[in-house]
Amino acid sequence: MQRTEKEQVVAELVEQLRSTESLIVADYRGLTNADLVELRARVRGSGGRFQVVKNTLTRRAAEEAGTESLLTLLEGPTAIAFVEAEGDPVAVAKALADTAKDTKVLTLRGGMLSGRTLTGDDVEELAKLPAPEIVKSQLVGVIVAPLTQLAALLAAPVRDLVGLIDARIAQLEGTSADAEVPDESQDNVAAPAAEASASDEEPAPEAPEPEEATETDEETTE
Repeated sequence: MQRTEKEQVVAELVEQLRSTESLIVADYRGLTNADLVELRARVRGSGGRFQVVKNTLTRRAAEEAGTESLLTLLEGPTAIAFVEAEGDPVAVAKALADTAKDTKVLTLRGGMLSGRTLTGDDVEELAKLPAPEIVKSQLVGVIVAPLTQLAALLAAPVRDLVGLIDARIAQLEGTSADAEVPDESQDNVAAPAAEASASDEEPAPEAPEPEEATETDEETTE
């Protein structure tokens, strides 16, 4: 590799190390070309890129990019799985862990996750985490369940209040209707009382008018 080519590779590695937040370093020694092709496809499908690197150039790039924590992982044949911006670190770790389990030769050395240094055991534990879709569904279930219970608690007093209001309205409507209908029993009692009062108040007899003097009386007087 010519000097210019090495500088170009280092520059590309520096850019990748600076732009990615998560990566996994593995020892690919013993993998066949077919295994590498299949592994690259798995990692690509998870939003990553699996790249075989030279340790000397990667060390230079790590020092320039400020990721010196990778230096201890660059021993022996090395490959790095860079997680893209839209990739899933858990899925990439799972792809590598499955390949290591299937081939019995791939070794997980460690890596970085959001700036935190990972060991090989950390990568294996990362691979055991559930997929983001499962985590999201579980999180939604945890959030929605208390909200549903809260809604039920809030709705119950509202339903009770509405029932009380409806009952009171019905009661008031019934009272108003009773007031508008005349009470026939009271009218029947009042009528005889009025008639009895009228009969008691008979008019008093008129005084007799004075009789006119007859002619006989006039003659007697004379």
